[in-house]
Amino acid sequence: MELLKKKMIEEGAVLSNHVLKVDSFLNHGVDPVLMDAVGKEFAKRFKDQAITKVLTIESSGIAPGLMAALTLGVPMVFARKRRSLTQSEDLVTAKVYSFTKQEENTISVSGKYIHGGDNILIIDDFLANGQAALGLVELAEKAGANIAGIGIVIEKSFQDGGRLLREKGFRVESLAEIESLEDGIISFKQSKAEEAAHS
Repeated sequence: MELLKKKMIEEGAVLSNHVLKVDSFLNHGVDPVLMDAVGKEFAKRFKDQAITKVLTIESSGIAPGLMAALTLGVPMVFARKRRSLTQSEDLVTAKVYSFTKQEENTISVSGKYIHGGDNILIIDDFLANGQAALGLVELAEKAGANIAGIGIVIEKSFQDGGRLLREKGFRVESLAEIESLEDGIISFKQSKAEEAAHS
């Protein structure tokens, strides 16, 4: 997705060979025009999957998840990282380790909002080691829902998450795939269509 890649190059900051900071437009400050385009792109890629619900995780997955849900015309549910006083009954939980924050969280969703019969599209901002996505998969499966696919805004394809999810048989659609962050430069992985065009 060229608009996203352009934004990453212009505003992203490479902090190390493993960490890209995009908090001006994705996971602190949010660019609504970009998120609208992101939501529409996810909706286009998964339009034939009969999605009934979008599932994401707070807080960085909410903006792209909500815009995808809006375009698809379905509700969005986000997994909480901290249990709320009002969230007590029928909880479905999973443990997730955050690569960026270096901590483990128990995420949860009320079984009132995800259940058997739901066809779930999981959306998240980043895919690195795949732990957040796997936690969301576990939540959905515990609730008896079907996983139609996983939409990722930015995938770090030099880490194992994407391979892990695809080997488990999940359809993963990433809007931008980073091949390397070495020497402070964002290098994008070419899609199969781009590779074919250049060969």
